[in-house]
Amino acid sequence: MAKILMLVGDFVEDYEAMVPYQMLLMLEHEVATVCPGKSAGDSVATAIHDFEGHQTYSEKPGHRFAITADFDGLQPETYDALVIPGGRAPEYLRLNEKVLDIVRHFADQNKPIAAVCHGPQILAAAGVLKDRECSCYPAVAPEVQIGGGTYMTPGEGMDTAHVDGNLVTAPAWPAHPAWMREFCRLLPSD
Repeated sequence: MAKILMLVGDFVEDYEAMVPYQMLLMLEHEVATVCPGKSAGDSVATAIHDFEGHQTYSEKPGHRFAITADFDGLQPETYDALVIPGGRAPEYLRLNEKVLDIVRHFADQNKPIAAVCHGPQILAAAGVLKDRECSCYPAVAPEVQIGGGTYMTPGEGMDTAHVDGNLVTAPAWPAHPAWMREFCRLLPSD
């Protein structure tokens, strides 16, 4: 099965990290979770974002999410695919040059990349959205466009995924079934 890298950080969206992680493990893929400044055995705090009728999502404390691999010494070439959950983590993870280099590796090698919600902030900062179509949480649309990409408007239920070659993107956690289904179709199989 595929060897998948997941980039997370403190206040990653709880559902957008844990649910895909568990879905991919259920399908017997190997998933390494990493965070700058963290090692295997550490964890990050998560936040739960919900849609409750406000002008934007609400935020509640989430759970601890386990880091399973060391960020220092990470070799992206040993992974088949990349997952970038959303939440607040992408806004500061995109400031880490090694994070951007990792994303560029997957884009340059045309390996599958899945990004959801605010995850495309990292894609834009890495400069890999030029002439690409990308879905995301609507508040991230300006960054997709400034990064040279075309923002793909999500369905009313925020439950749609968009595929552009090796890139699978979605607006938020309600899209998990579509997002992970399309991502898994791109994963190498033995």
